[in-house]
Amino acid sequence: MTAERTPASFAGLHHRPGEPLLLPNAWDHASAAALAARGFRAIATTSLAVAAAVGLPDGAAATREHTLALALTLGSEPYLLSVDAEDGFSDDPDEVAELAVELWAVGVVGINLEDGLGPSGRHAAKITAVKAAVPGLFVNARTDTYWSGDGDERDTLRRLDAYQEAGADGVFVPGLSDPRRIASLVRYLGVPLNVLYAPAGPAVPHLADLGVRRVSLGSLLYRRALGAALDAVADIAAGRAPAGTTPSYAEVRALERSVSASRSANSSG
Repeated sequence: MTAERTPASFAGLHHRPGEPLLLPNAWDHASAAALAARGFRAIATTSLAVAAAVGLPDGAAATREHTLALALTLGSEPYLLSVDAEDGFSDDPDEVAELAVELWAVGVVGINLEDGLGPSGRHAAKITAVKAAVPGLFVNARTDTYWSGDGDERDTLRRLDAYQEAGADGVFVPGLSDPRRIASLVRYLGVPLNVLYAPAGPAVPHLADLGVRRVSLGSLLYRRALGAALDAVADIAAGRAPAGTTPSYAEVRALERSVSASRSANSSG
């Protein structure tokens, strides 16, 4: 790891008042390389895209090996990488810790672990096990009380308390978009709050004013890419030139070359 790609530097990106970490989520080496070329120092993966790419369900603990394979592809690149690992692909804290060790070994500096509204004690035990096995790995503990639950505030606070006490470095509450509740939660927490960007929700500058420290894009870019492909083929079928940005063949090949050059440099160093 170079000085610019240390766990401390990733954690530092979460502690800049008024300037939250905008974290885009990639799904393969080309998307990650393209985002890095636009100046993003940190990039995450998205479990939905990893699962959809191979025809498996998201959130069903079906893509552990696919997630590891993507981490192996991206972990040696010149940006900070955080991996969306669903719930750790296991109910066993020791098995989740083993996954964390494998991710750390290939250059990953952060992991996102979701509770899926399962027992908070079990999720806290996973966090504790991961931090014991890989103390430097940034653990972003996600609760789904707003994402797939009813947004019960007391349950949210109870879960986040448990995850902070277990050693989480940050907490993630996707689906939370009400500015008043976001500001209240920021004041309550002792660790950085991560929210999921929503086109209909607060813009990034507003989230910054509320005290949010990390804004994830989740599967949005992947879904937008699929949508752009469908729009393009519809335009072509209708006799129209497709609109939007279209990287050239050479530009995409340049991304491939940058990946190869980076791997060569890492192996020789």
